[in-house]
Amino acid sequence: MPVLTVALGQRSYPIHIDEQVFAQADLLLPHIVGRQVMLVSNTTVAPLYLAPVREVLQKAGLTVAEVILPDGEQYKDWQHLQLIFDALLQARFGRKATLIALGGGVIGDMTGFAAATYQRGVNFIQIPTTLLAQVDSSVGGKTGINHSLGKNMIGAFMQPQVVLADTAVLRTLPDRELSAGLAEVIKYGLIRDTTFLQWLHEQMPALMAREPAVLAEAVARSCQHKAEVVAADELEQHDVRALLNLGHTFGHAIETNMGYGSWLHGEAVAVGMLMAADLSQRMGWISATEVKELRTLLLAAGLPVQAPVSISQADFLAAMAVDKKNVDGQLRLVLLKRVGEAVVVDMTDLSLVRDTLAAAGVTA
Repeated sequence: MPVLTVALGQRSYPIHIDEQVFAQADLLLPHIVGRQVMLVSNTTVAPLYLAPVREVLQKAGLTVAEVILPDGEQYKDWQHLQLIFDALLQARFGRKATLIALGGGVIGDMTGFAAATYQRGVNFIQIPTTLLAQVDSSVGGKTGINHSLGKNMIGAFMQPQVVLADTAVLRTLPDRELSAGLAEVIKYGLIRDTTFLQWLHEQMPALMAREPAVLAEAVARSCQHKAEVVAADELEQHDVRALLNLGHTFGHAIETNMGYGSWLHGEAVAVGMLMAADLSQRMGWISATEVKELRTLLLAAGLPVQAPVSISQADFLAAMAVDKKNVDGQLRLVLLKRVGEAVVVDMTDLSLVRDTLAAAGVTA
């Protein structure tokens, strides 16, 4: 597979997408700063993949320490972030240490946030082991933790030195995690690439069957889109990067209200994208047929298409009110001006939003 680049001037970095790249010495070692390396993983991934990475580092004569966190979105908080700081301090790691995130989006976000803040910033490498992390969260430098009142509300921008996306590890990914990752893949087609979206309609059976070449292409095309958007608007200052949040305002409201970890991020985003499409139809921008086609694609990817019945409209709107895209208390949503073109919209009238929530089964 070709090597992609996130073009950020002197802070540009490569994304390697292929099989057997996660512990490849010539791809990993050039991006290590200093002699101290902290491996951060979780209880699910570490038994499978940590030993080969450790071996590469130790053979290079590096000092290697590890911190293994519990697995799950519910552990993406201050308490468990402190475990990374504890490990760094106990090992007496300095400002030239390198942190390596080996895991999914939770591990990547927490490790990146720790790297951004430990001694005011140390080196950071991403080795994503889930489809969602490979196509989205490992690229672009958004890091952070959750708050009980809102998802990803505390964090920092921290770009990695390199991303090693090993598609072979997707073979051990649970089916539910695979589907969750496909939600973010579908997002790229919806917001900026109708050719890719049509390819996903055609190739979804092969993706669900984990055909290696098809999965690798989906990861590569998704990462290319993410890299282009990040290069254009790294700090989300011009509403370009915000377009990557299609469905996320609705989806984050689901995660916050249901309790982190109850719904996977990609599952909540899938429902959120369908709600955003429904609202876009109500705005007169896309057709009912296009909304139906999206619903069909999400179902083919094994994703939910109905909001949890336990969340009220008031609960939804309260959680959406603390979304990071909002400005001066004004709700802002990413919608589809047309399929393949997303826009950020200031929602001054919430009646259509309530109609969309009602259509998704959310009671008043």
